[in-house]
Amino acid sequence: MKHLGDILVEAQIISLRTLERALERQQTSKKRLGTVLEEMGVISEEELVEALSKQFNFKTIKNFVSHSYAQELLDLLPSDFAMKRLVFPLKQKDALLAVAITDPFDLETIEMLSRITGFQIIPVLATRKEILDAISVHYLKSSSGEGGQAILIAEDSAPVATLIQMALVKEGYLVLLANDGLDALKLAMAERPKLIITDAVMPRMDGYGLMRAIKANPMTSGIPVIMLTSKSTTEDERKALEFGFADFISKPVQPLRIVSRVKHILELSQKYKL
Repeated sequence: MKHLGDILVEAQIISLRTLERALERQQTSKKRLGTVLEEMGVISEEELVEALSKQFNFKTIKNFVSHSYAQELLDLLPSDFAMKRLVFPLKQKDALLAVAITDPFDLETIEMLSRITGFQIIPVLATRKEILDAISVHYLKSSSGEGGQAILIAEDSAPVATLIQMALVKEGYLVLLANDGLDALKLAMAERPKLIITDAVMPRMDGYGLMRAIKANPMTSGIPVIMLTSKSTTEDERKALEFGFADFISKPVQPLRIVSRVKHILELSQKYKL
């Protein structure tokens, strides 16, 4: 089975050397190959969709977030699966299900879609941004506004989450709670809080995975994220800050420190639009 990178090289969309460089970055970042190529400036999402469509005659779709979708259609795919795999159900007829997807050569995802729904899957190419927008609006019922005023806490330890929540509520902040990274991502996309505090280690999606997902979505990419972790070495802090976290707070949690760091980041965010 050929992978997307090999196909892009064979189609002369990218060079072999570019693919090798992208694969090296992918090993470190754990991102999808298309995302890595886009970050390298080699090809944009729109150009990738157009190139694959022309080369392999795949169907494409744009501006589908504004369409109406029956709840029965949306219920065919769990929201968790749609978010993890970046897919969105478009239309079901007879034994066929058309699904928006970023990588039509991802046979694992297509086979999983078929098993989950019981239908034959027709992949339709779309950009990551449009799929995320559709998931946000139709699964998570997010509006297209500027976002809310809440602070989102992603922490799987209830005592720690409660301690942070109480400290922030006393300062007048509205607080949202999520006990793992995936639930936090759902809340972030639906509510678009003004700040996220995330634990480094959580079930289903860790803090680094949450950070990648937040920054990958234009709707949430501007939200500053603070890393909360029991690891407090200089190297851990350097890694977190280089990864893009706005701040790094070590455990055990000290309420005064949390409040101070939150106020500082929000002030910077307002001033420099982090």
